[in-house]
Amino acid sequence: MFHPPLLFTLSRHFLRRHHHRHLSTLSHTLSHPIYTIWSANTGLGKTLVSAGIAAASVASPPSKLVYIKPIQTGYPLDSDAAFVYRKIPQILHRRNPNLTLTASNQTLNVSIPAAKVKIGDNFSDSRNGFGEFGFCEEMKVGEGVGEGSELICKTIYAWNEAISPHLASEREGALVGDEEVLVLLKKCLEIGVGSEGQGSVLSLVETAGGVASPGSSGSLQCDLYRPFRLPSILVGDGKLGGISGTISAYESLTIRGYDVVAIVLEDHGLENEVPLLSYLRNRVPVLVLPSIPKDPLDNLMEWYDESQSVFDSLKGIMLSSYEKQMYRLHEMPKKAQEIFWWPFTQHKLVPQEKVTVIDSRCGENFAVHKVKDHDYITQMFDACASWWTQGPNAALQIKLAREMGYTAARYGHVMFPENVYEPALQCAELLLQGVGKGWASRVFFSDNGSTAIEIALKMAFRKFLADNKLLMDLPHYNTDESNIELKVVALNGSYHGDTLGAMDAQAPSPYTGFLQQPWYTGRGVFLDPPFVSMCDGVWKIAVPKKMHYEDVILEDTSFNSRDQVFNRSRDDSKLASIYSTYISQELLPSSGSTKCSYAGALIIEPVIQGAGGMLMVDPLFQRILVKECKNRKIPVIFDEVFTGYWRLGVESAAELLFCQPDIACFAKLMTGGMIPLAATLATNDVFESFVGDSKLNALLHGHSYSAHAVGCATACNSIKWFKDSQTNPNLVPGQNLLRELWDAELVRKISFHPAVQRVVSLGTLFALELKVEDNDAGYASLSGTSLLLKLREDGIYMRPLGNVIYMMCGPCTSHRVCLQMLEKLYMRLDEFKQEKIGTARDYDHDHRLPIA
Repeated sequence: MFHPPLLFTLSRHFLRRHHHRHLSTLSHTLSHPIYTIWSANTGLGKTLVSAGIAAASVASPPSKLVYIKPIQTGYPLDSDAAFVYRKIPQILHRRNPNLTLTASNQTLNVSIPAAKVKIGDNFSDSRNGFGEFGFCEEMKVGEGVGEGSELICKTIYAWNEAISPHLASEREGALVGDEEVLVLLKKCLEIGVGSEGQGSVLSLVETAGGVASPGSSGSLQCDLYRPFRLPSILVGDGKLGGISGTISAYESLTIRGYDVVAIVLEDHGLENEVPLLSYLRNRVPVLVLPSIPKDPLDNLMEWYDESQSVFDSLKGIMLSSYEKQMYRLHEMPKKAQEIFWWPFTQHKLVPQEKVTVIDSRCGENFAVHKVKDHDYITQMFDACASWWTQGPNAALQIKLAREMGYTAARYGHVMFPENVYEPALQCAELLLQGVGKGWASRVFFSDNGSTAIEIALKMAFRKFLADNKLLMDLPHYNTDESNIELKVVALNGSYHGDTLGAMDAQAPSPYTGFLQQPWYTGRGVFLDPPFVSMCDGVWKIAVPKKMHYEDVILEDTSFNSRDQVFNRSRDDSKLASIYSTYISQELLPSSGSTKCSYAGALIIEPVIQGAGGMLMVDPLFQRILVKECKNRKIPVIFDEVFTGYWRLGVESAAELLFCQPDIACFAKLMTGGMIPLAATLATNDVFESFVGDSKLNALLHGHSYSAHAVGCATACNSIKWFKDSQTNPNLVPGQNLLRELWDAELVRKISFHPAVQRVVSLGTLFALELKVEDNDAGYASLSGTSLLLKLREDGIYMRPLGNVIYMMCGPCTSHRVCLQMLEKLYMRLDEFKQEKIGTARDYDHDHRLPIA
């Protein structure tokens, strides 16, 4: 028989409000299916659908249905959770009076105006906001024998006024941030965990209003719940105009990366499901419900009887989709090992259990599949910025996805030579007005950083030949062998890409060894640069012994702050004179060759050598090097593929050197890392060296996807987003500079740690070198593996460069997030040191840093 509520309580302190929690702590269980119920618009019957699915689920005991309503307005007169709580017992009693059901309904956080209505005269609080209480009611239905089913209904936040949540929260003085909603939703999603062996479990999260209706903070709900990316059921619109609205809602979800497993809509006699199925190409099932009675006094029992087969089918689709998802997640590591050839990876060192299964990405976080006591998806901060490309937060990611979709639909791909289209033109203008301002006049587009370097080398060599009057007559270009040999000036420890020409422009390293590059010839003059790092709280310059720096005073090589390292006053120091002498000697023409050998280009990574081990080169040295090369008419190339676009805290690393190149290469963060695109910028003088009457004078280099519209449009949006204080809170007002992201005091503290050899922090980069034995140093070192695995357990995804460990954030990452990562790293360093007692090595200034 049907029993009335047995318990009604006002419970204080049910859940304490959560503050200062980072979204990387979010996770959700995969121990059972969890679905979000969306709607194309308000008033289409989301709650009726939720109740129908719930009834189909609990009709086969033992089973548990968890219904969660994160945001509710109109409370308590309108409560979707209360509807489900009361309706399911009625449906089950009608279908099978012998079934036993235990049901509960709890509202966790109620605005004080809503509580006044709920409690009536017994409530006298005159405040607004949320009180520290929640409402709970329970009931039991049926007298059946054996195990019964359980229905758990939760409303997380409730307001009184029946309006949009963002308005209700403002008017009732009960404001709730997105993070607070997600943290409490995470706790509610854990309700079904541990129910294995107790029957099936299904959780439903019902949204409010339409797909793009605002949440309590004003964020669109499709953005609000995106960190969980739960599979979705979309309640479509069967009325006139409903086809358009349903398709728009579907596309709003899919453009954000949601998986819609089914669409269900009410029958209004218009057969809206037919064009929907045609549009969806039968990829997503569309189910049709009987017309819903319009009489408000109808108890809907007959309607639920008519709809039972539809909801049974919908439940089957949901369970089948979940089973397929779980099978795929479990198979992916094995499949990956069987068919992938990962770059920069020794497969023998990657056991199957160490393969990271990434389900999705939301802003700076991976959603990673894990198996511990049960399957679950957890958020991990991408602290290697996915090979240094990533910068978007969740809001920018969605914006870029929309822009990419629009541009692809408008242009597809169109060839670039002799053509112009808006994305390419706007991107070139932004490049010249930004990173190329004051020196560059031309933009050459390519597809990635390595090809941008190849183009830069061709440009520089032609400019050198033209300036030094070494060009032969045009008729002999392709017939006579030249007796000219061109080399580059580069730095030991540098890295400029994987293509053959780019590799020849870098010094010998593990990347260029015979096992990797049998063709490598190293066509360069490779200088030993002085490196800067923090050791024991002091910024120190390690000067190569061959510079004969014995008479350099300590004040020239030791600094209390990083800013002192970059100060232009150092240009008059004794060390500057030593650098100039060393560089001049190294640039003297070589002898003994049958060809005339010239240094035809200088190529450097400004300030930070990335793949070489996150090495910070003394900016004074690089500034003098640029000056000496320009005095010799040697074109200067800045490889800013890694360092450009805010990676080092400024839009272009040239700003840190106080000098400009003739040619510069950009990629990675230029598009926010969303899609490959590269640009090589050049001065007008460089461009003019290719202008002539014959096509053979032109730069005969290009790529099928040069200046592809999708990449250019993405770059435009990223460039503008990062340098706009309205979208990038880290910009220093009035300056083209990011705030300090890494806590200076904690960075200094880490530099004292006995497990740490050196530390570098600049812009979005923090790096340290671990102290290890000489035979365990360098790019092949596995010494940091245990440390990185523990940090991954902490929700920080990292990859090492041998015994160099680094963390990287984005231009918009908060200082708080960076602080949390540093704190976790410092804690794990203590454990690492205990594991490695006795392995510390002395710092050798002659062989200072491993080439990594």
